[in-house]
Amino acid sequence: MTTLSMHDASAPVFAKMLGNMLSWLEAAKAHAAAKNFSTDVYLTLRLAPDMLPFTKQIQIASDAAKGAVARLGGVDIPKFDDNEATLDELAERIRKTLAFVQSVPADSFAGSETREITIPRRVGDPLKFDGSTYLRHFALPNFYFHATTTYALLRHAGVPLGKTDFLGA
Repeated sequence: MTTLSMHDASAPVFAKMLGNMLSWLEAAKAHAAAKNFSTDVYLTLRLAPDMLPFTKQIQIASDAAKGAVARLGGVDIPKFDDNEATLDELAERIRKTLAFVQSVPADSFAGSETREITIPRRVGDPLKFDGSTYLRHFALPNFYFHATTTYALLRHAGVPLGKTDFLGA
């Protein structure tokens, strides 16, 4: 029986979806060009008035991926300014996140399933998890929530994406 390592359950999973997200942005640029409108239209998309806009969805997905890999890999979380104002800048953020995720050595994840993970919150006490619980019940769901919302916003805007674009090759 093969055991799934914390590295294998996290970094490659984040990397694959980040790559898929880059493809979605390319599809969005092509869609805007074909329909002759500015890609800036996408930046403020929301499905409901009280939700964060498209740009923030990508920033949070990026933060979730790099934060999880850093915490589980025992390295510092890289800080990115949340100042992206174009699809190209958002794509660059995803590329930087992907490069970081792929740079953390697999062996640095050793023992992370029992490592205490503390997540500060804006209000209230920080959240505390062991690494395994953090990955399965917080980090991955949070990442996929924002990645899926990004996908849904683009689909809602008419970008021709399908399930295979979400899942990737």
